[in-house]
Order: sequence, then structure tokens, then C-alpha cells
Amino acid sequence: MFGICNLSIVPVRFEPSDISEQVSQLLFGEHFTILEQEKKWTKIEIAFDNYIGWIDNKQYTIIGEEQFNYLNNAPIILNNDLIEYISTPNNLLTPISLGASLSFLENEQINTSNYTFEGIKICGKKEKENLVKTAFMYLNSPYLWGGKTPFGIDCSGFTQMVYKINGYKLLRDASQQATQGDALSFIEESEPGDLAFFDNDEGNITHVGIMMNDNYIIHASGKVRIDRLDHLGIYNVDTGRHTHKLRVIKKII
Repeated sequence: MFGICNLSIVPVRFEPSDISEQVSQLLFGEHFTILEQEKKWTKIEIAFDNYIGWIDNKQYTIIGEEQFNYLNNAPIILNNDLIEYISTPNNLLTPISLGASLSFLENEQINTSNYTFEGIKICGKKEKENLVKTAFMYLNSPYLWGGKTPFGIDCSGFTQMVYKINGYKLLRDASQQATQGDALSFIEESEPGDLAFFDNDEGNITHVGIMMNDNYIIHASGKVRIDRLDHLGIYNVDTGRHTHKLRVIKKII
């Protein structure tokens, strides 16, 4: 079985419980495979990044295998404004966030296809220089574990969404994203848009940010913010200390 998110933002939880931690989010229009169903909860695998978690049974709608395959192969069309509205068949407005998926609008067989959208769309791969411009759209967004929107976002959700809006696929968690791309030997080799990864005392990748010019980095820590990066890691300009230990910089594009 397969499904599609027909609400603005749906929490994806670690376990089938309202009190379980949110590990990611579904944005409007994102589709997924249904792995397991319980009385109140559904275990899913998100098509875009193969991320697995639990969502509330009341917070999605079923689609068929043919429609699922269509969405898998169709160009990814996204909302490119901080917040927009989509009209439902009964002329009600649903708010959707930056990065919400709109590919289903092109398929009349999907049961949400009679929604209408008149906002700004984006599709296809963009130049690497556009990554930082997109990142600025999230500036000052509050940190939220598992978040993927300007109203709450975590470090890897931030990098994933910035890349997704520009036509590139990143995995969901920072440790997963660190397996992608090519490692650079020196900070000086980096370009705006490259990803910098940071580890903890145990050597586990726990943080990621997007490189900017002149050794600045934009990343989600408390909020999406801009800090300095040196060979030790991120230097927080507000607290005057290093907050994250640099592990590696990787070129994805």
C-alpha cells in the first residue's frame, strides 16, 4: 500500500505513540510506502529519502501503486515561497510550507489532484551558487528536532531541504549525509554550498552545515544562523567559543 501527505506538516515519529520523539516530518504532497498498519498508527518509508517512521492514521490519504510509481518518476515540483496556500476541492485553503511537494497536481488519477495552486513553483537542478541563496530563506528559523520547515528545522533537515529545493537528493540524518559526496582535504578547498560535518567525543557525526564564502557557515543550532568556521570547528560569534568540532567537509555537487 502507498500514501500521500494531504496536510501541511505531519510529524514522523520513532515509535507509534503521540509521546514518541519526532524524527522527521512529512510535508504536503510527499508520498511514501506503507510498511505496517496498527489501529492508530502507520509505519512508512518516505519515497524521497527512504526514511522510516510512524505517522498518525488520520494524517494521510491512500494512493494506488500506479500513482506512487508516477510520483517516483515525475519531476519534483516544489513550493518556493516561505508559506503559500493551496485550494482544496471544496474551496478551502490549506497553508503549505517552503519545499512542499506539488508533483501530484499533474496527475488527475491522484485523489488530491483537484487541488489548485497559484503560487511560486520550482523544479529541476539549479546552479550550485543558488544553494546559499536558498539557505537564507531559512535564516532565523527556530531549531526543532526532526523539523523540515522555516517554522522549525534541525541541522540535517535544513541541509536536505536546501538541496532538495535546488534539485538534489540528500539523505535525512547528518550521519547519513556524511556518506555522500567527496571529502576535501582543507577548508580552503571548499566552495559555497559544500557541506561541513561535525562529530562528538565518541567520533559520531552529529551536526552538519552549509559552507559560505570566507569561512562562514550557515547551520541550524538554536536557530538557523551564520557563524565562523576554522580548523577546530564552528566558532559561535555570540558566545565567543567553539560549539562544534569539525570532522570533514564534503563536496556534493
